[in-house]
Amino acid sequence: MTFRQKLQRRAVKGMETKALKTFSPYDVIVAPILTEKTVLAQEKGKKYSFKVIEGANKNDVKEAIEYLYKVSPIKINIVKVPFKGRGQRKTVRSEYKKAIVTLSENDKIEL
Repeated sequence: MTFRQKLQRRAVKGMETKALKTFSPYDVIVAPILTEKTVLAQEKGKKYSFKVIEGANKNDVKEAIEYLYKVSPIKINIVKVPFKGRGQRKTVRSEYKKAIVTLSENDKIEL
């Protein structure tokens, strides 16, 4: 097997969905994130933020968005938001995974 064939096999393997094999699209997208920053990004750059399950990858999020909202995303970024510890705080923020979905100018998601 040549190096090119190995790269092609990896590329096909990377396009697979992981979480959608065990979960439905309704389970992959947990909730939309609506803060001042995300609402401004929605109005300005057509970027929507969603809280997703831990095992989801970009392909899972793309297929779930296409299924749920009937739009096709141009770009998807995945960010893992860290745990904010106890220290002197009364409230604690647990860690979660966030997906930032960029849509074209014509598409829109009603939240």
